[in-house]
This record gives sequence, C-alpha cells and structure tokens, in this order.
Amino acid sequence: MGFVPLSRSSVFSYTGLRSDLQNGTIRVESVVRSALDRIKENQDLNAFLSVFPERALEKAREVDQKLSQGQAGELAGMIVAVKDLIAIKAERLTCGSRILENYVSPFTATAVERLEAQDAIVIGKTNLDEFGMGSSNENSAFGPVKNPYDKTRVPGGSSGGSAVAVAANMVMTALGTDTGGSVRQPAAYTGTIGIRPTYGRVSRYGLVAFASSLDQIGCFANTVEDCALVLRAIAGRDPKDATSSDVPVPNYTAFLNRDVKGQIFGVPQEYMGEGLQPEIREGIEKVLDHLEKGGATIQSVSLPTTPYGIATYYLICTAEASSNLARYDGVRYGLRKGENEGLEAMYIQTRHDGFGQEVKRRILLGTYVLSAGYYEAYYRKAQKVRTLIRKDFDSAFQKCDILIGPVTPTTAFRLGEKVSDPLQMYLSDIYTVTPALAGLPCISIPIGHDDSGLPIGLQLIGKPFQEGELLGVAHWILQEIESH
Repeated sequence: MGFVPLSRSSVFSYTGLRSDLQNGTIRVESVVRSALDRIKENQDLNAFLSVFPERALEKAREVDQKLSQGQAGELAGMIVAVKDLIAIKAERLTCGSRILENYVSPFTATAVERLEAQDAIVIGKTNLDEFGMGSSNENSAFGPVKNPYDKTRVPGGSSGGSAVAVAANMVMTALGTDTGGSVRQPAAYTGTIGIRPTYGRVSRYGLVAFASSLDQIGCFANTVEDCALVLRAIAGRDPKDATSSDVPVPNYTAFLNRDVKGQIFGVPQEYMGEGLQPEIREGIEKVLDHLEKGGATIQSVSLPTTPYGIATYYLICTAEASSNLARYDGVRYGLRKGENEGLEAMYIQTRHDGFGQEVKRRILLGTYVLSAGYYEAYYRKAQKVRTLIRKDFDSAFQKCDILIGPVTPTTAFRLGEKVSDPLQMYLSDIYTVTPALAGLPCISIPIGHDDSGLPIGLQLIGKPFQEGELLGVAHWILQEIESH
C-alpha cells in the first residue's frame, strides 16, 4: 500500500481549548482532572515516572480564579509534562537512573519557571533513556516506554515519555531535551510535533547535563500553534546560563499565517539515498510537490560530511558525558554503596549498581577518547570535523532558506530489536545528529503513516534563530496536507 497521507483525529491541544478556558465555558480544574484520568488509563505505556495530582489541581484552582479576574498568564490552563531530566523543586529528579532514583531537586529549571509564570500547569515528569542516552527509551532504569500506535514498538528516545504523553492525549504539550535528536526522533515515531531550538535559544539552567555543547531543551505538541506558544514562553537570555543567547525572542505565532511563495527549500542529496524507507521517501516527495504548487522552489543541495556525523557525534557526546557524569560518585547526592569498604570501593560499587549498561558504555568510550595518547587522534579530530559539518550547512544555506528531509531512516522499530547492536541503534540518528552538531534549529512534523499504520516524520532545518520561519512552514505544510 505504501505511504498513507496524514489523517489526524481530534487531538488534545491548548489552542483548541484556549477560548473556552478564557471565557469560563470550561474550568481549568476539570481539564486537569480529565488529563489525570487519561494518565491513569494509559499507565501501560509507562510514559510517566511521577504525577503531581495535588500540585496540579491546586494550581488549576488558582488559575481558574485568575481567569475569572482577567489576570491570568498567556498559557493559562495549558497542561504540560516535563522530561525527568529537568529540575522541579521538591519533586524527584531521577534522570531515568537508579543512581538518582530517590533524589529530590532543591530548585526549578528556568524553562519550567517560565511556563509556570504564564500559568501553565505541570502535571508530572516523564520517562526517558537514562541521562538522555538512547534512541529508543529502552535504557530507562524504570522500564521502556511503549509507542501508542503499536505497543510492541519503541516511541523513540531519549524523550520518549514526553512524546507519548502528547501523542496519547495525556497532556497538551511536553518539554523534552534534544542532544542529537532526542526530541525530533520520538516526535517522528509518535506522530507529534517536536522542535529543537537553536543552541542557546532556551536556558539549560536546571537541565541535568549529558553533553553540554549539544544539549538543548525543546518541546512536543499536537499543534504547531502550541509549540509556538511554549517556545515563546521558555526562550530568551537567562543570567543563570552563560550559554543562553540574548537574541530577542519574537512572537512566534505571528509566523503562522505566512505562505511559502518565493521560498527556496534545499533537499540534501545525502539524506535521500540508500537506507531510507520507501514510504518515508514517498511522503517527503508529496510534501515537496505541495511546496512547489504553493510557489516555493525545490533545490538539491549537498552536505558531504553527513557520513561522518555519527562518529563525530558519538566521540564528542561521550567525552562530554564522561566529564559530566564524574560527579555521580556517591559522595554528595544520589545512590551510595560500599562506603564501609573505603573510598575507591564506594566509587566502584555506587557506579556499578547505579548506572545502566548504555551509560557505562558511553562513559568508557568518552574516558578513552579523552585519555593521553588518544585525545589528539579522536576528540580533537572530531571537533575539527564538527567545524566542517557546520561549514557544510553554511554553504547549503547560501543556496536555500530552509533544508527539508527525513527525521529517521525508518518508522518505529520493535522493542528489543536493536538493544544488542549499539551501532545499529546509533545509526537511527543519522539525519538528526549533524544539525545538532551545528547548533541549528529543527522541527519534526507528522506527514503520514506507513502501511503498518506507523507515523512518518519530516524534518525542517533552519538557520540559527530561525525558529519562527520553521514554525511558519510547518504550519503551512500541515494545513496543506490536511486540506487534501
């Protein structure tokens, strides 16, 4: 049967309920109760690690009162889930790991603070690959998350819990993190919209570090409008994060009524070659036809360093992970084992029992590439290739406005299918790691299904701080597909 065009039944979205919430037709408290019911009904998907019913209902009543007085924030009544790699004061911050299973955060991340300041309601923390390390959400110490389209398949990772919470209509939006594809890939596998902003666009304060030069907080939603509202709330300079940018934050919703006439879209030839599932290729070609009919120009471009992306990414991110995860030693916080047998024994036992296999693998790889004699051969060389990758994108953007292509080589694979072959698992990130290495903004949108009914995602990649343009094009494409 091949590619099946997008068909979306009613989805849980903030923009769909916003006017009813604001005029009091629907109370925020009743929406929160419905969301809590759906979370309970969908427990088998294992999307949530913590749920905050009392906290959420108390906030809902407060927001209802603010709405009645005309004093509510921009996101009054938006139900949000937060990936459990992002801190919320007085709540558990497990990072999907046994080493932090009972750790309670003493502070709240800036991104969460900004959402709550606009009266969004955080309802719980979502499951993830341990410390954000994975592409399938099978590396969580608390069990895998299941794809709502087919519970025998993965939802993608590492932000699989956030993606599933949105896909299964448990929440309106969710925060995730994207280091090498951890928002875009699960968005593609679960039929949701996922945006990774430009590096520095959103504060990382309160985000537990995996690879500091790559990590970025992004969001999931069922509509582009909801994504635009969340991004507007969380973006912007934060004095607590030296890497956050002071580039002014535009009103992203203002980009959503634009057409694509006169725009040039670049299709990287390296993204459309061997290994791409035929239905994904067919879906992208149909979108390209829509764009041409809408007055856009389609241009073939080349990103010649694409084949080196996976190796470069896994050298840099494991080196940074090795450095960042050295703090989990049983001394200051988290799990502590073997303290009666001496300091070295405590380090060894704590890390042996606390870290999962994939985290151990990446720490070992990272420590190796940073060690004397190998630093020059591996880590420094990877940083040089990273510069070449960035230059590739700069060259491509001289010929086009936005790049367009697949998010993943295939639709969602089966649980357990790639666990014993890490390299095959890593290769599922082939189209997402290079824009991350270049620090570029990207968005994944659902464009249809394969003949097994599994969602197909399309990726748009923009120039730095071009999130508004990406959201505008994403909105246009989805409207065009749905109208046909």
